[in-house]
Amino acid sequence: MEQWHRRTVDEIIGFWQTEVNEGLSSKEVKEKLQRFGFNEMAAQEKIAWWKKLVAQFQDFMVLVLLAATLISAFLGEFADAATILIIVIINAILGFVQEYRAEKSLQALQKLSAPTARVLRNGNLQQIPARELVPGDILIIETGDKLAADCRLIETKGLEIEEAALTGESLPVSKAASLLCNEASALGDRKNMVYAGTSVTRGRGTAIVCDTGMRTEVGRIADMLQTAEQEPTPLEIRLAKLGHLLVWGCLAVCLVVVLTGIWKGEPLFLMCMAGISLAVAAIPEGLPAIVTVSLALGVQRMIRRNAIIRKLPAVETLGCTTVICSDKTGTLTQNTMTVRQVFAGSHAFEVTGNGYDIKGEFLLNQAKVNLQREKALQVCLTVGALCNNSVLKRNNVGISGLWRRAQADSWSIEGDPTEGALVVAAGKAGIWRETVEKTQPRLGEVPFTSERRCMSVVYGQKGLYTLYTKGAADTVMEVCKYYNKGNVEVILTPEMKEQIMTAHDGMASQALRVLALAYRKLGPQQVNKDALDESVERDMVFAGLIGMIDPPRSEVKQAILSCRQAGIKTVMITGDHRDTAIAIASELQIYQENSSYALAGHELEKLDDKELDKIVDQVAVYARVSPAHKLRIVKALKRRGHVVAMTGDGINDAPAIKEANIGVAMGKAGTDVTKEASAMVLADDNFTTIVAAIEEGRGIYENIRKFIRYLLSCNLGEVLTMFIASLLGFPLPLLPVQILWVNLVTDGFPAMALGIDPNQRDIMQRPPRNPEESVFSRGLSRKIIMRGIQISCSTVGIFALVYLLQDNLQLARTMAFVTLVLSQMFHVFDCRSEIFTAFEVGLTKNKYLVLAVTGSVLMQIGVVYHPFFQGIFQTVPMSLFDWLLVVAISGWTFITSGVRYAFRKKRYMFSQPKRA
Repeated sequence: MEQWHRRTVDEIIGFWQTEVNEGLSSKEVKEKLQRFGFNEMAAQEKIAWWKKLVAQFQDFMVLVLLAATLISAFLGEFADAATILIIVIINAILGFVQEYRAEKSLQALQKLSAPTARVLRNGNLQQIPARELVPGDILIIETGDKLAADCRLIETKGLEIEEAALTGESLPVSKAASLLCNEASALGDRKNMVYAGTSVTRGRGTAIVCDTGMRTEVGRIADMLQTAEQEPTPLEIRLAKLGHLLVWGCLAVCLVVVLTGIWKGEPLFLMCMAGISLAVAAIPEGLPAIVTVSLALGVQRMIRRNAIIRKLPAVETLGCTTVICSDKTGTLTQNTMTVRQVFAGSHAFEVTGNGYDIKGEFLLNQAKVNLQREKALQVCLTVGALCNNSVLKRNNVGISGLWRRAQADSWSIEGDPTEGALVVAAGKAGIWRETVEKTQPRLGEVPFTSERRCMSVVYGQKGLYTLYTKGAADTVMEVCKYYNKGNVEVILTPEMKEQIMTAHDGMASQALRVLALAYRKLGPQQVNKDALDESVERDMVFAGLIGMIDPPRSEVKQAILSCRQAGIKTVMITGDHRDTAIAIASELQIYQENSSYALAGHELEKLDDKELDKIVDQVAVYARVSPAHKLRIVKALKRRGHVVAMTGDGINDAPAIKEANIGVAMGKAGTDVTKEASAMVLADDNFTTIVAAIEEGRGIYENIRKFIRYLLSCNLGEVLTMFIASLLGFPLPLLPVQILWVNLVTDGFPAMALGIDPNQRDIMQRPPRNPEESVFSRGLSRKIIMRGIQISCSTVGIFALVYLLQDNLQLARTMAFVTLVLSQMFHVFDCRSEIFTAFEVGLTKNKYLVLAVTGSVLMQIGVVYHPFFQGIFQTVPMSLFDWLLVVAISGWTFITSGVRYAFRKKRYMFSQPKRA
């Protein structure tokens, strides 16, 4: 790996054999294209659509279901075979379509970083497709450009680059071609280099292309992504284990039932058919379908809330997340510099408002100020608006006048974000550069340089001219002789200087970026726009200080509080400076000085993995970190047993995003590399959407538990019914065709409706699940076994009662048949909560469940009374007394819980004080 930042310009020009004033020839370009290839990321081989579809049928449970389909067809039960096959196909199509739609959504979000570039070739300035750049090209850089290659600077004029996507640095970085950097220089400190994926916010320059495509810093990060392991999610692991356990367990029990029946003297063929039917009914073929449907519907809800889920299990994984590692710039913050404080005329003003929206107020001692009376404040803001080259836009269109006050949903700045913050602050006071320029045109500019650390402009006409300057406080203070106190300009005394620097230090202590502003009246002899230089910057009038910061998103603080209530820790990981990171983290209550740590990248370098593991749970802020550091942090948290979600938007976030249990990329500000590495993309770049996804994930997992509880207790009831009846020496209480019918009406729509049950109201007040916990934890296995025994005893009991008392085998089977179905219909309502009764949750809250149960009961009634189905299922009509007996036995627990609920509710109502 070449360290271009350590070489002089002449060395690099000689290395690439390029003429600075001529550029490469067409022949040289062709040779280098053959040698280095196009300037683009190596595209991964796309998987054919049909392979993705076939992959949906490779799950173990799906293969077992296909085998069950063949068995059912062999037995002549074509309706059941068709039902199982339809479920398998729906499952596969849902998975395939969801993946396809997610990829299409991502394609709509992706944008080329730099579609074109300006280069010197054959002695001419040309604009070429960025993919055709080659090492040795002479690149011409101007404000607004998006860079497409890694380059060594040859010449710069006030050049500043926004490198947030690559380094995490929230402010633009000043560049200087004359500098030489040492080997240890971090990426963000290489002032003589520019990198692919970054943007020019100010100035211009010339550079020589050194690396293209996968050899750029962006390309190296993309290559790192290939080595990050893609682990199965907790849900995938648990369902795989559960599927194998259930299949083999059901087959073993069914074998016991068959052998027991044969031992009791039942016909071999009948028992084999009953065993196979029971196996088909007992194996939970609805499990993959209900999981997929639950996840898919959850994903659809998330899409409506601006979250694009690239993989179905990702939502559930968020549901058991214990730590969210969040990038700062653009994720927790707005990625828009915003003025927070102004010091002018001996007063410190607070400024309200968000981002680049000009709605906001100026406060003094928490009270709104009258801008007409605050002359010093007006002068300070005017200097900021005029000593400025940025343009405020709405929906990417430059606007002026009253239209600025119109409702807008997309404010943006063209130019330097720091200058943009000054434009917006002045706009809040109704001060606009365009208005001033109608009577006082700009005559000249002394541009900003990293050496001078300030910028000046001259406005005026007809002998009345004014010089406006902004820059670093110490630089501006050195050239100031007077101080604007409102309506008068007074001598700048040492006492006043001390007051100004105290105000400056107060802003800086809050991690605000502070600019000083000044002005000076000029005479005609002092204004020569062709020879304007820094010599005019003297004897100036100090106008004030403006403090700005990239502020937190307004909604993020509440989202982080919700995470804390849910037992989820939020960690800030940023490439920005420690003080800035701590200030933002403190405001968001991520960082608390007495209970958490802030760790800088150079401190992290000194720790080995064991030392990092010891403190990683206490660190709330990581500042000035590199992509490799982020990977170490995520891995350390995972070693501590955490389920880690990593959010970010920059290229530098991508490796850690892929390494995390779930990676979350920003859709608007996120780079293509980051989106490709992620499991979820936030289309609105809103941190609160992550919290919504966590809630959705928890709800989905709870619904899966509800479904498993219902499905397994019912299947256990069916198996035990056959097993107990065989042990007691009774004839088969259910025929094979009846077993398959029970499976159809109970494992179909009622189970599906249960899988989309609304979330419980306290779901975000619970701690995260232990990722190692069994799906049967928290007493679920006991509930399944107890209800399975109850269902089987009820079914066998009513069969024995009718068979022994009336000696009517067909009626006994019919009533057992109905009892088994109704027991499961009552039980499905109990499964809606593991804490509350069905009446406390609300019987009608899930309207789909009510409709599904109603449909299943009507289907069962049709089987009992319709002559056509009576012949198929060998049923007989039941009397009113038979129905009352069946309902009482199958639903006695449901009925008693309803009675207890009614008494409690009545007692509560009587205990309340009466209103006067």
